[in-house]
Amino acid sequence: MAAASIPEGKYLNIHAGMTLHYHEAGSGDPVVFLHGSGPGASGYSNFKGNFPVFAENGFRAIVPDLPGFGLSSKPEDAAYVLEFFVAAIHGLISKLGIERCALLGNSLGGAIALRYTLDHPSIVSKLILMAPGGLEDLPVYLQMEGIQKMIQVFTAGPMDMESMRRLLTLQLHDPSLITDELLAERVSVAATQPRTVLTTMRVANMTDQLGEIRCPVLGFWGTNDRFNPASGAMKIVERCPQARVVLLNRCGHWVMVEHRDFFNRACLDFLRNG
Repeated sequence: MAAASIPEGKYLNIHAGMTLHYHEAGSGDPVVFLHGSGPGASGYSNFKGNFPVFAENGFRAIVPDLPGFGLSSKPEDAAYVLEFFVAAIHGLISKLGIERCALLGNSLGGAIALRYTLDHPSIVSKLILMAPGGLEDLPVYLQMEGIQKMIQVFTAGPMDMESMRRLLTLQLHDPSLITDELLAERVSVAATQPRTVLTTMRVANMTDQLGEIRCPVLGFWGTNDRFNPASGAMKIVERCPQARVVLLNRCGHWVMVEHRDFFNRACLDFLRNG
């Protein structure tokens, strides 16, 4: 378990050997927030500037740590493939008794949201995506500067504050947003993560199935993204029947951090009005 630099929320046993940690705030229609991958990632670090605003505006915000991340279980013998994450999130949603919800995901979390929507269309009411994975073949992602650096750093050994800062500089267009608090949160989690979290991770290209997604979709993409190519935005718009995507310049991989107020307003309007 990571150090207390990440606030503790609630824990839910999904099945034998798998416990998910999550934060929950507010009441109303549920929105499940799915964070991205990378050393030290957690739901709280990704969405602490977002989910309280959703809660204040009449929604039930549920922010889990994916398996292998945050304060959730980190099995060393697991294959961290897309289906593994989807099964864990489905376990969480089922155990919480949620019959219908909106999914909000960035990067790996966006890929999980896409796969979950394809597998459980009756559960997902609306879909919010920020530079989601799962829209390119693996060689395309491996050519991205941010992905290359993330793999190098994570496999090199324990991370300190400065190595984490160098990595996050690739995530954000504006490096001034990288605070000591954020670095401490992620370094503490990274120290507990097995190497298999990244070495076994596999996410299939779901582009050809996007047309099956019938719920309304709101997407965001930073034009300065160095992890997931912004060309994926057009794939969503062209293939999903009810999709709109916002492109933001001077923005890297974390739209919800770099354009927090705009992101929160746009998401709340989408959830209320479609």
